[in-house]
Amino acid sequence: MIRIVLADDHPVVREGLRAMLTAEPDLEVVADAASGPRAEALAAELRPDIVLMDLRMPGGGGVDSIARMTAAGLPCRVIVLTTYETDRDILRAVEAGAAGYLLKDLPRAELAEAVRAAARGETVLAPSVAARLVDQLRTKPERPRLSERETAVLRLVAEGCTNAQIGRRLFIGESTVKTHLLRTFAKLDVDDRTAAVTSALRHGLLDP
Repeated sequence: MIRIVLADDHPVVREGLRAMLTAEPDLEVVADAASGPRAEALAAELRPDIVLMDLRMPGGGGVDSIARMTAAGLPCRVIVLTTYETDRDILRAVEAGAAGYLLKDLPRAELAEAVRAAARGETVLAPSVAARLVDQLRTKPERPRLSERETAVLRLVAEGCTNAQIGRRLFIGESTVKTHLLRTFAKLDVDDRTAAVTSALRHGLLDP
């Protein structure tokens, strides 16, 4: 049996997905969540094979949750199941460690097969998403360049240090730390600390 956790903030969507997936003899929905953080907790507790994750939820979720589960080394594979297919959303999800990116309009049989494929270790992408990724790779810019100080700050972020702790470690003011982080966010095209660390690891700018 392939064990699945569902994460979507709409109860009717969760109920529909549960009904669709449990109709398959080899798929089992073991829990569902209305936010990313709750899905993370369930994934850590239940160790499912697959987490089906909506990208945007009021209680938090999406890219940040995927990145945290990836960083925690959880064995589950996360498939994004969303209505959004912008280049930015797709790239951020893949960079965070998503094993797939699907759209909610796909038929039940295709969803079930995508879950099976992901459980086998394959990457599953909606056709339109795959096309967008190919286009992005063709026009991929040069690898971002961080200064030595920006790299040092980000390395301490990856260790879990606060801005104040980073300032003390590097003998700089907290406001200077924030400035370095903002510049790093801009260079990596991210919005937060977790995404910055994940992107830097993907680009080989930080040691794993």
